[in-house]
Amino acid sequence: MFTGLVREFGKVESLRGSKLSLQAQYRPQIGDSIAVNGACLTVISLFENGFVLELSEETQRQIALEGYYDLVHIEPAMRLNDRLDGHIMQGHIDGIGEIVKIQRHSVGTDFFIHTSAEILALCVPKGSIAVNGISLTINEIVDSALRLTIIPHTLKTTLFAHYQVGTRLNLETDCLVRIVRHFLSQKAQDSTLSWESVDRILGSY
Repeated sequence: MFTGLVREFGKVESLRGSKLSLQAQYRPQIGDSIAVNGACLTVISLFENGFVLELSEETQRQIALEGYYDLVHIEPAMRLNDRLDGHIMQGHIDGIGEIVKIQRHSVGTDFFIHTSAEILALCVPKGSIAVNGISLTINEIVDSALRLTIIPHTLKTTLFAHYQVGTRLNLETDCLVRIVRHFLSQKAQDSTLSWESVDRILGSY
């Protein structure tokens, strides 16, 4: 599990096949889980100033690989006694979004991110979403895009300051929304669906 609070920027040394080599100050152990631009990856080896992670074929199909060439967000898996300042994330990328508009304000910057109908169906206004591993709030769903407001602190301490129109980003929707939608969609095929059965489903979580 992760929280969407980035520990540091990692520097991509190489991406060859399924092996991603990162330079970083953080020193993990072999077998540790680390979110890299939001995708949960496993450490398979260490070197003097960094570590190597494995990307499965499934992961490579789901993520914006072009974002793994320079700096990336990295976050180690959370511990049970850690503060949950962001939101609960699994590091399982649902799909990709693309920045279609950037609108700057006196305080904060709006990023409009276009994505698929499948992902939008899992997004809730004022709910949470992870964008390249950053825990953010969905301000609004406009047509086929999410509107996110990035405050100056977040802009300065993440890679958002470098993103432009056309940049593709990894998206992970709220896992609780995914669970509820999955079970409701299963129950919707059952003609006996009722508010009582919905209460039972939600009560079990």
